[in-house]
This record gives sequence, structure tokens and C-alpha cells, in this order.
Amino acid sequence: MRKHSCHLEDLGRRAAMSSGALAKPQMRGLLARRLRIHMVGAFILSIGAGAYYKFAVGDQRKKAYADFYRNYDSMKDFEEMRKAGIFQSAK
Repeated sequence: MRKHSCHLEDLGRRAAMSSGALAKPQMRGLLARRLRIHMVGAFILSIGAGAYYKFAVGDQRKKAYADFYRNYDSMKDFEEMRKAGIFQSAK
């Protein structure tokens, strides 16, 4: 067993030496860099979602309200509700 584990360690050293020095992973500033990237992505997605909502939902809703109130007669609507008996104070 002992001879076998030394053999594996020797293979590991040889592989490391043949490939040259391995670069150390960057640890300093890793969180700040990844946070900056994610914040830019979140900002772009939020602007896109806001623009989509404005044009797909908001403008359509404004148009629908404008079309409804263009021909709306509130007195006619009131008289229909009064005749139906909805209001108790106005007979």
C-alpha cells in the first residue's frame, strides 16, 4: 500500500512539473468583480422589462381607456342603473 501511494504522489509531481507552474486562482476582488457583472446584467434586464411593459401593456391600456371614454355618457349610464334599482336614495 505504501509503495502504491508514493507512486501516485510521484505521478502527480511529474504531471505538475511537465505542464509548468499552475496559475493561482484569482481570489482577491472576486466577489466585487462578479457583483459588478451581475449588477450590469440586472440593470439591463430591468430596463428591458420596463420598456416591454410600457409598450405592450401601458400604451394599450391608455388606448383602451381613451376609446371607452370617447363615447361614454355618464348620465345615460346613471339612468340605466337607477331604473334597474341599484341606487336606494335615487328613485
